[in-house]
Amino acid sequence: MRPEAPSYPPARLLRARAGGVRPASGPGVAHNDAVTTTAAPVPGSRVTWRVLPLPAVILVCFALTVALEVATPHGTAGAVLAPGLSWPYALLGCVYGALATLVLRRDPRQGFGWALAWLGLFWVLDALAQAYVQLGVRTDQVAPAANVALWFLNRVGAYLPASVAALVVLFPTGHHLRGRWGRASKIALTAMVAGATVVVLAPARGAGARVRLPAGVDLDWGSIPMPEALASRAQLAVQVVSTVGFLVAVAAVVVRYRRSTGLERTRMRWLVWAVVAMTFLVVLGIVVDGPGVRDVFTFVISVLPAVAMTVGILRPEVVVVEDLLSGTLVYGLLSIALVAVDLLVLSAITHLLGDALDRQQTVLVALLLTALLYSPLRARLALVVRRLVLGTRAERYDAVAGLASSLESTDDGAEQLAAVAQAVARAFRVRFVAVEVDRSGGEQLVATYGERPPHVRTLPIRYRDEVVGQLVLPAQGVRSRLTGRDEQLLGDLVRQAATAARTSRLAEQLQDSRERIVVAREEERRRIRRDLHDGLGPSLSGAVFQLESARLLVDRDPEAAADQLESTRTYLQETIADVRRLVHDLRPPALDDRGLVAALCQQAERLSGDDLSVTVEAGPLGDLSAAAEVAAYRIAGEALTNVVRHARAHRCTITLRRAADLLLLEVRDDGQGIPADLEAGVGLLSMRERAAELGGRTEVQCPVDGGTVVRAELPLHPVRSTS
Repeated sequence: MRPEAPSYPPARLLRARAGGVRPASGPGVAHNDAVTTTAAPVPGSRVTWRVLPLPAVILVCFALTVALEVATPHGTAGAVLAPGLSWPYALLGCVYGALATLVLRRDPRQGFGWALAWLGLFWVLDALAQAYVQLGVRTDQVAPAANVALWFLNRVGAYLPASVAALVVLFPTGHHLRGRWGRASKIALTAMVAGATVVVLAPARGAGARVRLPAGVDLDWGSIPMPEALASRAQLAVQVVSTVGFLVAVAAVVVRYRRSTGLERTRMRWLVWAVVAMTFLVVLGIVVDGPGVRDVFTFVISVLPAVAMTVGILRPEVVVVEDLLSGTLVYGLLSIALVAVDLLVLSAITHLLGDALDRQQTVLVALLLTALLYSPLRARLALVVRRLVLGTRAERYDAVAGLASSLESTDDGAEQLAAVAQAVARAFRVRFVAVEVDRSGGEQLVATYGERPPHVRTLPIRYRDEVVGQLVLPAQGVRSRLTGRDEQLLGDLVRQAATAARTSRLAEQLQDSRERIVVAREEERRRIRRDLHDGLGPSLSGAVFQLESARLLVDRDPEAAADQLESTRTYLQETIADVRRLVHDLRPPALDDRGLVAALCQQAERLSGDDLSVTVEAGPLGDLSAAAEVAAYRIAGEALTNVVRHARAHRCTITLRRAADLLLLEVRDDGQGIPADLEAGVGLLSMRERAAELGGRTEVQCPVDGGTVVRAELPLHPVRSTS
């Protein structure tokens, strides 16, 4: 006999009776919760003895379920009361039990682990009850305790919504949230348990519903009699309480996720990933035909959240969950979109062709349409989905080329940095990007895109191993997580930002250099004017007065006139010396008289003595620019001065050679070197500045074998012809 359906099926009847794996109302629900660090494992045998009974009971129940199902003949009355296979539920309970054992072995006080253990026990007991009902309920006899098994099968499942809600609100800390949301979740769970208790105790018969059952079978075993009107109202109230309670639990999970940080947030993302993956599987399972395939989908959907949450507690860093989540989003959306297109294309082909073609011709047309139209359409669709979810990060060349084009179209540093920020935001589809470039004087040039979120992370922008700024990105969100390829693309874009930053800095330095050159030129002109006006001018005027005085004395006092002329001659010689000093400050005369090598030889001879020998070695130098000659002469002179004053050297060698467009100068001595803690003095700074003015550089080293080496690289600019 087939019993009529009760007016409101207890939780058991909420499951699909497809003859295979029934969709679990347990952990096949989206979960979320914050994560604080789980309590430290409790060492010793006490943990083992508290946890080992769990897998033992579950395995025994699984074995009994399989044995009963094998022993059940086909077509029993119990199969009508409890249709479908029972072992998949027992297997589901084994998976939950194994996961609970892993969690509880680490921490037997973990509330999430005990909630998971209850679910595992429920499903194996549920499967065992189903198998026992199928075997023990027959038309002619009913096995002992069959009503108890049927009661458990049809009624205890009412506690599943509360169990699932408890599982998600306790994940992953094993405790409720603090504050009002924690109190709200406790009240919601209590209300759900109370409502489930009402379902367990209420009679199963509805208004006018009578069930024809084998003799000895009682669907109302263990229930409390009550009027049908009251039972109907209780049913409605329980449904409302369960719905509201579950919504409160989900809201508490969302709050926990928003409060979470660090490792806690990482663990919560495992739950988010499970929800996303389960959602895609549900959608795909709807369009998949075949009871076996759907049963597999249902089983995976039921197990997936529990597995993800367990991994989140035990090994949250086993993989980068952000990458896993982003990949699941991309490929899940892509799969759904492609399946939808598949269905549309197949429907269109079927509608257009109908019965006009035979099977072989239909297959051939389908293949041609797939090759010519459908494959490009799918590829284009995949590209669109990736762009919507993750931006254009997969199209590295287009992203870099677009940024390069934007940078070429503007010369302003701020606009270039803004182009970099926009390119990064577009490539990675993030809400906020900031490019901050350091400027001279401690200032920063900042270009932003979007609104700054509460949590950000910074990446340095380097140019030739020098940090010139930083790139600021959101620290949270799926799109903010970067794979290896994403990091390579970001590196390419950051190099563009570094180039733009360097260009901006060089432009600023160039302007500063121009200003310094103008100031130095005007100061030098003022000094020369002052020297000429205050020194040479009065000297020449005094010489004129002395000559005039001698002219007046020449007739009446020749001897006095001669003395006056002698004094004037001495005075003019001093004036000439002052003029030579002015000229020497502008450019050493020895360079024009002797050339660079000979001028340095002259300086070396003057400084050489009994205690110091200075030699000059030079190869063919060709034509040198006046600026390079003066810089080399001054740098060498300053280095020689340091050798004489501080080095206590016995030998010093000046080496000059030309390499392409560079004049290379080296001054090496065998003295005592420069102490490591000695700050650079005016002389060393002067040498570096003279080289830097030409775009070159000067370095001072102290080799391990002693002495000091001054090296200068001076660019040689083309020498203009004076003819």
